Amino acid sequence: MSYLVVIAHPDDEVLGAGATMYKLAQEGHSVNVCILSGDVNARNFRPSTDELNEDVHNSMNIIGVDRVITGNFPNIEFNKVPHLKLVQFIEKAIIETNADVIFTHHPADLNNDHLHTSLACQAASRLFQRRSDVKPLKELLFMEVPSSTEWGLNKTMNQFSPNTFIEVGEKSVDKKIEALAQYRGVMRDYPHPRSNEAIKGLAAYRGGQAGMVYAEAFESVFRRGF
Repeated sequence: MSYLVVIAHPDDEVLGAGATMYKLAQEGHSVNVCILSGDVNARNFRPSTDELNEDVHNSMNIIGVDRVITGNFPNIEFNKVPHLKLVQFIEKAIIETNADVIFTHHPADLNNDHLHTSLACQAASRLFQRRSDVKPLKELLFMEVPSSTEWGLNKTMNQFSPNTFIEVGEKSVDKKIEALAQYRGVMRDYPHPRSNEAIKGLAAYRGGQAGMVYAEAFESVFRRGF
């Protein structure tokens, strides 16, 4: 199976699905990442470009990612980018990775870039219906990004409502935390949602919801028979 994680910024992939990505890679699946804004120029505490690239490389090595596809769309300005350009970039990543399953942001996420990434990814996921040479997608899942998804306060939109729980175990959660630690300036002290304690606590809580030993939760919004 080929899995593609489509995200707005570096670190979103690990925050949202890092333990699952590690588990899938250990099982021999192909795990790939598409980052739309590789430069994240507006980020607080951003390291130098060389340091950021090194952080991404080190983090992905820990998780076991096969390939990282990076775009240069402007950070926190996806609302100014033509929707079609985002869609076509994601479609290209789907083709290049031969993706079976896609993980992406939830559309009710507080972060504007996350919203537009999700909308573009939803459109791109239909590529197989428009092109017979593209393998049909098996599943599209929304993920939760701590410190962002839970702050989606607009009640006119459907909030993140997990219906798929992937048991990852403590080792995968520890690898997720190790991978996050590679990103300079991203993690915070507890009780921030991006702290080691909160990350592990969320995995314990999601596991407890489904009777599992640590889990990551997702919202499956499209699924074809496996």
